[in-house]
Amino acid sequence: MADKKFSILDPFSSVDLGLAESADGVKQWAIANRAIIQPVKKFFNEMIVGIDAVLNAVPPMIMLVILILIAWQAAGRRVAVLVGVAMFALGFLSPNAWGLAMTTLAIVVSAVILCFIIGLPLGILAGKNDRFETAMRPVLDTMQTIPAFVYLVPVVMLIGIGNVSGVIVTIIFALPPLIRLTSLGIRGVNPSVVEAARAFGANPRQILFKVELPLATPTILAGVNQTIMLSLSMVVIASMISVKGLGNEVLRAMGRLDAGKALVGGLGIVILAIVLDRITQGMGQSGRERGHRHWWQGGPVGAVLRLAGKA
Repeated sequence: MADKKFSILDPFSSVDLGLAESADGVKQWAIANRAIIQPVKKFFNEMIVGIDAVLNAVPPMIMLVILILIAWQAAGRRVAVLVGVAMFALGFLSPNAWGLAMTTLAIVVSAVILCFIIGLPLGILAGKNDRFETAMRPVLDTMQTIPAFVYLVPVVMLIGIGNVSGVIVTIIFALPPLIRLTSLGIRGVNPSVVEAARAFGANPRQILFKVELPLATPTILAGVNQTIMLSLSMVVIASMISVKGLGNEVLRAMGRLDAGKALVGGLGIVILAIVLDRITQGMGQSGRERGHRHWWQGGPVGAVLRLAGKA
């Protein structure tokens, strides 16, 4: 097709910036340099497969008890009862619902662990350095505003389809809240407390680990909570690139117009979201909300310690 003459009234139809060719060049680079990408893909895959194998190897009733104990320790007895009832109901949604839920949980846990490893240092740096925080802000805004479907194309070009691509897409989508809230938590620490620690001879490392991070922990855990919720929201979208679990069940049900399977998958995701949300909210409680007690003084750990003290 002949090139159009440039018109000031319609410049868009006559100017081609070559973005499509650039994207094709990225694809060709990925194909030519698979040896560089494979170690990263292998690491992610082994992590996901390992967590998935552990979660599915534990008998459902034992895993149910473990989740109840974690919920009791993190958020109290009421949340423990809620978690027990919710997960018990999830197991009865269908014969394979529990296994699919554990696979979904493995993908979410993998994504959240990697988000924490990446996001916590970046959040601390953003909280302490105004220039870095200013530079990160447009990047985080872009990561949060670009539709999730857009992430699928470049990741699939570089990595291929499968659970690894799903986790990488989930990390990109779910990382910004953790960085933002970690930075907010560090900046929200009372300066007089930091000055008092410095006056007593604390070095910057001691101030960070013994003053700022402990005081910022509730805000950081709120960021972890948001990261978990966003990770779960990506489950169905990521299933479009062959990510297994409850999201894949929903996608297959939509393709077959199978309302029963869609309901099972959808309810399973909702139940997992409720369980993880309540547990992480409990972990983010401040000392005042816990009755000025340390975390080990309540829940099953506290009960065991009290029994051991009486023995």
